[in-house]
Amino acid sequence: MSIPRHIAIVMDGNGRWAQRRHLPRKLGHREGQKAVRATVEHCRQRGVAALTLFAFSSENWQRPGDEVHALMQLFVKALDSEVDELHRNGVRLTFIGDLDRFDAELSARMRAAMARTAGNDALRLNVAVNYGGRWDIAQAARGIAGAAMRGEIALDAIDELTLAPWLCLADQVPIDLFIRTGGELRVSNFLLWQLAYAELYFTDTLWPDFDAAALDAAIDAFAQRERRYGHTSAQLRATG
Repeated sequence: MSIPRHIAIVMDGNGRWAQRRHLPRKLGHREGQKAVRATVEHCRQRGVAALTLFAFSSENWQRPGDEVHALMQLFVKALDSEVDELHRNGVRLTFIGDLDRFDAELSARMRAAMARTAGNDALRLNVAVNYGGRWDIAQAARGIAGAAMRGEIALDAIDELTLAPWLCLADQVPIDLFIRTGGELRVSNFLLWQLAYAELYFTDTLWPDFDAAALDAAIDAFAQRERRYGHTSAQLRATG
């Protein structure tokens, strides 16, 4: 079976999961953390090289203040409780996004967790926080524009190949499979550049209910796709 090398997930449905049970939304986020733990472990067992999770978008700051505060507290607790286990299991943790928006303590904890796990290679776990796909492309454009102003690259040499290294996840294998839970059918400003050739998979399952079986269903669906990258099926058969 074809296993995706890199899976990206929009973890949607925590709030609705809680509301359907007449519980506070923050309890949905807490249950969602359990789904994160199970997904990371199953990806490691299945031989997935990289997993990127959309934990907090740049638009999520617009949510009610108490929910944002609860999410920040959950991040802190997760860093305190999960990093040791990730490190023991050989998982390398990376945060992508504009980390400067977070308070100094949380930002320092995120950077410390990245430094501690930097030598691990069993699985690359990328957590997108205060991240947006348009922000990613804009910061890459600023970076390469600065390089051009310093004379490090000619303007007419800027193309998709020279811009790509300035984007988040540039040092990792391309995303093969995008999963969104919760029933919504959109990418929500997530990895707009990096998803160019990814297979898209949508499920009605709310994130706290997303388990190993649900992940296997997505991987099975991926294995049935024909990835042509602009070629015809006949061309692929001829070279395969």
